This record gives sequence, structure tokens and C-alpha cells, in this order.
Amino acid sequence: MTRDGSDSREHSQEGSPCEVTLQDVMDEDKLVVLNKTDQLWELHTILKDRTTQHPDYVFYADRLMRLVVEEGLNRLPITEKRVVTPTMCPYKGIAFARGNCGVAVCPGGDAMEIALRQCCRSIRLCKILLDDIEHKVIYTRFTKDLAHRRCLVLYPTITNGMFTKTALDSLLKKGVLEENIYLVTLFATPRGVIFLRRRYPKMCIITSEITEHIVKNFAKTYFGTS
Repeated sequence: MTRDGSDSREHSQEGSPCEVTLQDVMDEDKLVVLNKTDQLWELHTILKDRTTQHPDYVFYADRLMRLVVEEGLNRLPITEKRVVTPTMCPYKGIAFARGNCGVAVCPGGDAMEIALRQCCRSIRLCKILLDDIEHKVIYTRFTKDLAHRRCLVLYPTITNGMFTKTALDSLLKKGVLEENIYLVTLFATPRGVIFLRRRYPKMCIITSEITEHIVKNFAKTYFGTS
């Protein structure tokens, strides 16, 4: 793992996929890939273009993060809510069930916090800081009732999944149910998805693209430290 927020230095992978293919782990309820519209295709093109300047990179990365976060929110449970409109008409609507939080896996995941906050103004934000090399937990900031919450785990790029695994295991150790974890990422490789789907079959993964051409050094480029 490098300090740019990608896990490209990970060389070993627990639970090798072997002959398992991406198709074998596909599940429309637990593996969500954004529909490749022209708008999304353009965002991918800009972020993968080595000539994209920093201001443009940040602008379009923010757009992509917002799209992925919004799709993650679509997977959270809802409750029925009845309201009265300004014209005094009854309206049957919905509201998100209480008990959600965001968990930024750092370095890297903190870039996605703004997008989540823009969508959910009052959502609780937690953090997990991991060591780049040894993949050990250095620091955590959790809510006291974390075990009873649904966690939107934010991390921008997934290569083989081992770095993300450390963060996910720390949530499980705190009592968070696997089915209450929603991993929100921008780009993921097939092997990373296969590894995480096999290890955490009840977890939901939301991404904009599953590709071998993963965006490198995303967080480093986003924060302008490259």
C-alpha cells in the first residue's frame, strides 16, 4: 500500500480466487456496478488521462464520488413516511432508516468524505487509519454504538483487496454485522472483487467500474501531493 491511497504494493492475497471467475461471484444485490452511461464513461476517461490537470481532476473525481456514494445510499433500508405538502395534500414518502454511518479507510478514503457529507448532512463519520506497509491498524475513531449501525465504508481503489480486508476485519471485531457493511469504491479490479466477495459474501460492494485498468495514485493525485 502506498500513501497515495491505493493498495498496489500488496503482493500476497489470502484465499486466492484460483479458478473462480468474476461471473461466479456476481450478485445484483451484493455487487453493484454503476450503469456505464456516456456521462460515467467521460468521467472515467478524464480520470485515467495522464494529461488531466489537478483542478479538473478534483472536479470530475468529486462528481464520480458523488455518483458512487448516491448509489450506495440507494442500498440502505428505508421506512415509510407520511407528510403533508404546503398545499395541505397528504403524501406517502420514505425516509432512510436511522443508524447509518460512514467509515473512511485512510489513507485514501478521506477523499470521499465530502461526497458522503454532501448527500447526508448529519451522518456520523468514522475513520480507520492503516499502516501502508504492514497493513496494521494505527488509529480508529468509531462511534460508541458502531456495532448497531450500518457502515458505508469509503475507499477509492481496490486492487487485490488485502488492504481493505484489514479495515473490514476491524469493523467485524467491533461487532458490526457483515450484512451491514457497504463497501463504496470508485474502481476495483476483478481479482479484488472476487477476493472480497468470497471472504465477505454478505457485504455489499458498490463501484463505478470493475477493470484491470484501475486508476493509479488516486488519492495522491486528488490531494495534489504527487
